[in-house]
Amino acid sequence: MSKNLSERIADLLAEGEIIDLSHLIAEDLPAAWPTHMPLQIRVWNYYTEQTEGLHYVQSKMAFQTRWMTMDEHVGTHFDAPTHLIPPSHSGLKNANKWGDVSGDKIPVKQLIGPAAVIDCTSLDGKAENAASPYVELNFVKEWENKNGEIKPDEIVVFYSGWDKHYVKGKEGEHFGLTVVKGTTPAWVAPSLETINYLFEKGVRCLATDGASVAAADDGIETHVAGLGKGMVYIEALTHLEKLPPRGAYLVFLPLKIKGSTGAPGRAFAVVPK
Repeated sequence: MSKNLSERIADLLAEGEIIDLSHLIAEDLPAAWPTHMPLQIRVWNYYTEQTEGLHYVQSKMAFQTRWMTMDEHVGTHFDAPTHLIPPSHSGLKNANKWGDVSGDKIPVKQLIGPAAVIDCTSLDGKAENAASPYVELNFVKEWENKNGEIKPDEIVVFYSGWDKHYVKGKEGEHFGLTVVKGTTPAWVAPSLETINYLFEKGVRCLATDGASVAAADDGIETHVAGLGKGMVYIEALTHLEKLPPRGAYLVFLPLKIKGSTGAPGRAFAVVPK
């Protein structure tokens, strides 16, 4: 008798290698989108000490806790439809029923599944400043010719190597800031035709190691193409070079925030040994 999905996942977790696909969130890393709320992390209570200048608060108990302010789209995170799709009753451009679907309403099963990892590292840097090199439909079909057709239950992952820019200092600005300023080439992104093709195949989750699934020079349209049909985008993954084209199982678990447009979370993949 063939095993059901939960049994297959249990076997994979027990026997496979777990690969952490999440970036570290820190103030000295390019965790926050350049034009959004900056990330701030502060100590609220530090054991039993009060240190002037570091804003530690005198503790009544021996514990430490911190507080933070951050955008919903910080570090490794996902976009819910309402991130770019206005509510159905708003009368705004691109409004439809998916604009009523916030992050807390996305079923967990939409964010987990077998990973179809498309290596598009060859496209990195193949565009003008502030423009994204596109993963065109023929590129995806060539991948399918080698690895088999993409299936509806799969998460399509675009591996470009862009995570190499998620570092401290000036080089880290290339992850998003210099792209927004229009001074350097952008991350690799699927074209509108590719997004529509994958939607028609039944795919409901796209993922990338880039700063966004959407193209830097066409962010609205490439967001709307998927989110406007109920897809979700997982963005800013890392270590995708450790995943095979097929065989890994991807899991993304975001914070469940009421009314959110998305949320950061922990992403990992299980790879058969």
